[in-house]
Amino acid sequence: MEILHTCLNVADADQAADWYVDELGLERSWEFTTADGDARNVYVADGNGVEFQLSDTEGATPSADGDRYDHVALGVDDVDVAFDEINHYGVVEPPSDHPEAGARVAFVEDPDGHVVELIEPL
Repeated sequence: MEILHTCLNVADADQAADWYVDELGLERSWEFTTADGDARNVYVADGNGVEFQLSDTEGATPSADGDRYDHVALGVDDVDVAFDEINHYGVVEPPSDHPEAGARVAFVEDPDGHVVELIEPL
């Protein structure tokens, strides 16, 4: 497994991406909009390819109450095998294909309720 990205909920994905690029020297790496059109996701990366996913959801503005952090993503060889073998503490989303993101993913919780996304490229 390898750490791929951390997702941050933001009010404006472009504004956040511009800040990470202009102020921290990261580079825009890619972006996608969910199939329902409700969330736009812009990725910025460091020189080693580690990314922040900046997720802008229609009608939602992150607050200081802890909803700014969304999840950490881990690359796996096979999402279904990892999902079945990991001793997780809750299923947020079972394995499913997300063609708009080019990946098969599952979301589980760790012992403290943090969300972990398992990602396998399609």
